[in-house]
Amino acid sequence: MKNSTRFQLMAMMFLLYFVWGSWYGQMSKYMFTELGATGGQVGNAYAAFSIAMIIAPFFVGMIADRYFAAQKVLGILSLVGAGILYVLSGIKDPDTFFWVILVYCITFAPTMSLTTSIAMQQVTDSEKDFPGIRVMGTVAWIVVTNIIGYYDIGSTALIFKISMFSAAFLGVYSFFLPDTPPKPSTQTSFSDILGLDAFKLFKDRSFAIFFISSLLICIPLSFYYAMANPSLTDSGMTNVENKMSLGQASEVIFMLLIPFAFARFGVKWMLVVGLIAWIIRFVGFGYGDASSEWLLYLAIVLHGVCYDFFFVTGQIYTDTKAGEKYRSSAQGLISIATYGIGMGIGSWMSGVVADIYTVDSVKNWTSIWMVPAGIAAVVLVLFVLFFRDNKVKATS
Repeated sequence: MKNSTRFQLMAMMFLLYFVWGSWYGQMSKYMFTELGATGGQVGNAYAAFSIAMIIAPFFVGMIADRYFAAQKVLGILSLVGAGILYVLSGIKDPDTFFWVILVYCITFAPTMSLTTSIAMQQVTDSEKDFPGIRVMGTVAWIVVTNIIGYYDIGSTALIFKISMFSAAFLGVYSFFLPDTPPKPSTQTSFSDILGLDAFKLFKDRSFAIFFISSLLICIPLSFYYAMANPSLTDSGMTNVENKMSLGQASEVIFMLLIPFAFARFGVKWMLVVGLIAWIIRFVGFGYGDASSEWLLYLAIVLHGVCYDFFFVTGQIYTDTKAGEKYRSSAQGLISIATYGIGMGIGSWMSGVVADIYTVDSVKNWTSIWMVPAGIAAVVLVLFVLFFRDNKVKATS
């Protein structure tokens, strides 16, 4: 792969995650502060992203991949998304906000698959080349959240305007990306996208337990995305967005440690460590405050262990366990179950729980965070008792 192509793809990833990072982690604080939203309305807004993640594979697999060049679809969706973000930045009613953010997410979610597809078709060696391209997305998230934190604009409509200008730039830039033509020979069916063939893997009890655990752990994961920012703000922490970016920095570090951890511990105990880290971080969020801020920092930096050691390790486990025959179906099934169903339930639940533990507009964050901690603890017990497979091998 030419260096010029590599830099183009790295810039593409940077722009995409700059667009997403501008608003996603800050949206809850904006809705609570500027829109006067309830926890339920905030939870529904985050669930909109999960709904879009369920729809996106059908759009990409059934339409975009077959009939249009991927870079042109990316450009059009980004430009349309920029227009919707402009409308979104002026909305003051939280119920109307939900419907507009849902429409926006439907335009944004497919771009995540499209950028991966563009990169994968341009690289020479995916295992060697893709990580260096994809990591620019994490770098972008760190950069934009630090900008927002530095200027203290996380609770203002500027987060959507920054995303809007970034999306417009990505939209124009996309038309100058390497050509990634449609694949008319690809016969992608609803069965392929839903990953129905991968259900055969459930004959392996350990894979079935892993699948159920992955879905369930996405419920507390949604609490983090939806409630961490306002929780940290209420604790008295300043420059919240800057400090939350430490989580993405730790994600990069622990990503590099995955090969060594695999060799030392095996897949089961890596997944167990990831689950234990989820429990510890939620306890840290629940009991940390201005007088014990180290607990809040611990909860933030544990993001790398939580995400990499469970979700990234899980993707590797799924990919190898499924083998060549079921690889695509298994990854599609896991994606819909986790980012779609699991996070959708979690987003809705986080809002309901926040409302239950809110009295006179004051949230009891300790009680709120003990709910995802309890869910993670149940998943941990389930996983330790019934998951037996510590060797990754394809299922015949």
